[in-house]
Amino acid sequence: MKIRLLAGLLALGLGAAGCGGAKVETSPSSSAAAPQAGSSAPAGTVKIAINPWVGYEASANVVAYLLKNELHYNVELPEIKEQVAWEGFETGDVDVIIENWGHPDLKKKFIEEKKVAVEAGSTGNKGIIGWYVPKWMADKYPDITDYKNLNKYAGLFKTSESGGKGQLLDGDPSYVTNDEALVKNLKLNYKVVTGGSEAALLKSATQAQEQQKALLFYFWTPHWLFDKVDLVRVNLPAWTEGCDADAKKVACDYPEMDLDKIVSTKFAGSGGKAYELVKNFSWTNEDQNAVANDMTNNGMTGEQAAKKWIEANTAKWQAWIPK
Repeated sequence: MKIRLLAGLLALGLGAAGCGGAKVETSPSSSAAAPQAGSSAPAGTVKIAINPWVGYEASANVVAYLLKNELHYNVELPEIKEQVAWEGFETGDVDVIIENWGHPDLKKKFIEEKKVAVEAGSTGNKGIIGWYVPKWMADKYPDITDYKNLNKYAGLFKTSESGGKGQLLDGDPSYVTNDEALVKNLKLNYKVVTGGSEAALLKSATQAQEQQKALLFYFWTPHWLFDKVDLVRVNLPAWTEGCDADAKKVACDYPEMDLDKIVSTKFAGSGGKAYELVKNFSWTNEDQNAVANDMTNNGMTGEQAAKKWIEANTAKWQAWIPK
């Protein structure tokens, strides 16, 4: 969901836990620091799941900073894969998913049927998933951005892992994608290869631009990468309502999504000002990208990047604080 990079990304390595090398402020089981001496006693503990991409971490760290420093809560930031985090609503291990990308199946299961979670409004971010190539490829092969022509160029994308076919590079294996179905149903001579993490996608995109290497890959916005690397989206068949209802028969592009927040039913009922802050939280793609960029490329921890953004955007976040 890009680069002052390559040295920075190589330093981060592909072993970064899930997402883009950004640093989460707490270990999966620890709590964020309590208010300093002289402040009021902690108002309680809020558990915000950390899903493996840096944009999510940016949002979580900003909300966590405000919960700690403005409302005096303790905050836990357990690192949990996207779908597994929803199970935490039922077990009590998760209070908040700060950035949800659709998931109507999970909403049906945990909100409508089990009633252990509720929606908490939009994040303000517009999420778009798609397939991308570096701009130099679109300039050299102008028709490559039409999926109907991808088979003609499959040879350019062959790798040792793609078995004689073109490679479509995906990221963290926990990401929910339609790519396998799209390759099959659009009759494309490609193999989906999982890179393993957001960091792997960033490294590949950077090298594709700097070394003029062919690359077709799954990616998303909001993301700071688009400010650093010139990318062009491949046009798949246009998304229409219901075209992706059957996961095995998907033959259309990804929809634009209004990203939202999901919280546990218990937290919504008893979370007090913490719940109100989470519900009020709403910012732009540009806001998120600024924090994520500082976390990934400027050597800042999540807390440092959040503090920088908060100090520069007082009017925005003060509107989120419960009266």
